[in-house]
Amino acid sequence: MSAQYLLLLSPDDVFADSLRQTLSPEIEAIHCRSLKDAVEALNQYKFWGCLSDFRQSLVGGHSEERFLEVFRGRAPEAHCWLLAAQPCPEPIERFCACHPIQRVSSTELPHLGNQIRSRMQPIQHPAVSPQPRPVVTSQDASVTLHGLTRRFETNTPKAKLMLSELEIAARHDVTILLIGETGAGKTFLSRLIHEVSPRRNEPFLTVACGALPADLIESELFGHVRGAFTSAHADKDGKFLAAGRGTILLDEIDVLGPEQQVKLLRVIESGDFEPVGSNRTVRSQARLIVASNLELQPLVQQGKFRPDLYYRLNMLKFELPPLRARKPDIIPLAQRFIEELSSKHNIKIHRVEDSLLSALYNYPWPGNVRELENVIQRAVIYCRDGVLTAQQLPSYILLGITGPTNDASVMLGDHTPPVLQQQANGSHLGKQIAFTERDIIEQALFKNNYSRTNTAKSLGISRVTLYNKMRKYGMSKATQDE
Repeated sequence: MSAQYLLLLSPDDVFADSLRQTLSPEIEAIHCRSLKDAVEALNQYKFWGCLSDFRQSLVGGHSEERFLEVFRGRAPEAHCWLLAAQPCPEPIERFCACHPIQRVSSTELPHLGNQIRSRMQPIQHPAVSPQPRPVVTSQDASVTLHGLTRRFETNTPKAKLMLSELEIAARHDVTILLIGETGAGKTFLSRLIHEVSPRRNEPFLTVACGALPADLIESELFGHVRGAFTSAHADKDGKFLAAGRGTILLDEIDVLGPEQQVKLLRVIESGDFEPVGSNRTVRSQARLIVASNLELQPLVQQGKFRPDLYYRLNMLKFELPPLRARKPDIIPLAQRFIEELSSKHNIKIHRVEDSLLSALYNYPWPGNVRELENVIQRAVIYCRDGVLTAQQLPSYILLGITGPTNDASVMLGDHTPPVLQQQANGSHLGKQIAFTERDIIEQALFKNNYSRTNTAKSLGISRVTLYNKMRKYGMSKATQDE
């Protein structure tokens, strides 16, 4: 009988090594330390069984539940064993109640190898040699574009289609147009395009057109010669030469003036341009990615954008949906940010409460992925006991107070939870007052090391008043009593 693969998912290396030693030679355990590694392993092997060690679940069981769904979809007849914390997170408990997964208690750990060996005979899958991982992987619920240092994963149908088509365009030497709101991830996606392209080992340069004065954009892009204008004291290469055979991202392309648009169109079509103040024609070998947070067609109709440049760019246009239109991506993104930022700030997160994930899911995110990342960073640095809760989120998230998007046609409306609507008496002014007061109390608690006595003194109120206000706003009780 040929070797059969067992997916051993556990962050505990000692446990994994000990279990390996108890297995039959016919069973080859593929040890994965994270859910990410386990999903990648599913693309390389056909597994006879799976042992999932979720005793250290960090995010309330949602990621683990999704992984079990994916595994069951790939291997519906495979044997599954589960180690879970006590009490078991609700999403995992709910999934196990509907699917045949054998639960293993701590007392059964010494005999776990025997249990696995006893199930060896009923199912035999032919071994599959690992294949090189494709750049785009498609799981039951998500599509992922992998680069050298980053990846873009989505569970949203519209974004899945965009990502699959973008992967094809990224491999060819063509100009790509990205349209999406500020903070939606255009720069991140541009770098990813560069990393999956044949130019991945060449420079990647970004030009924020909107941050440059109009009279300097042309010099920044095409360079200039000495004496071309008052401050041109020496020759300077522009980004098109500095990038070499790499990639240039032109962000906020919509701010370019008519003359710059003409030069840009020429560069796209032939690669030729002249530095400012020079008669010498230079050829660029760089690949272009252009981005805008505005649709270009209305600008063409208003006479602000050249039709010929528009039609040249529009052939390979990709629209990146705002985060509010990518609801299935919110929780996975939040979990990834929690992992990255807790490591960055050296803060251990043992558990993430569902209340925090629910608050993140229900908020419309006018600032998109960038806003979500900043909110997660704030929650992580405010976490004092290793447990992330909704109380570590900014007040405006809990109160449902949303700022404007950069798309004037979008009205996000009121997303205030019912309990907070009652606290604010249904009035906009009441919500603003509640938001301000809660935020002041929260900051004062932080400055006073969460001492309620000192906080009350600094605010000029009694401790009883402080307790009542904290209870009113549902604030954490993880404070010091003196």
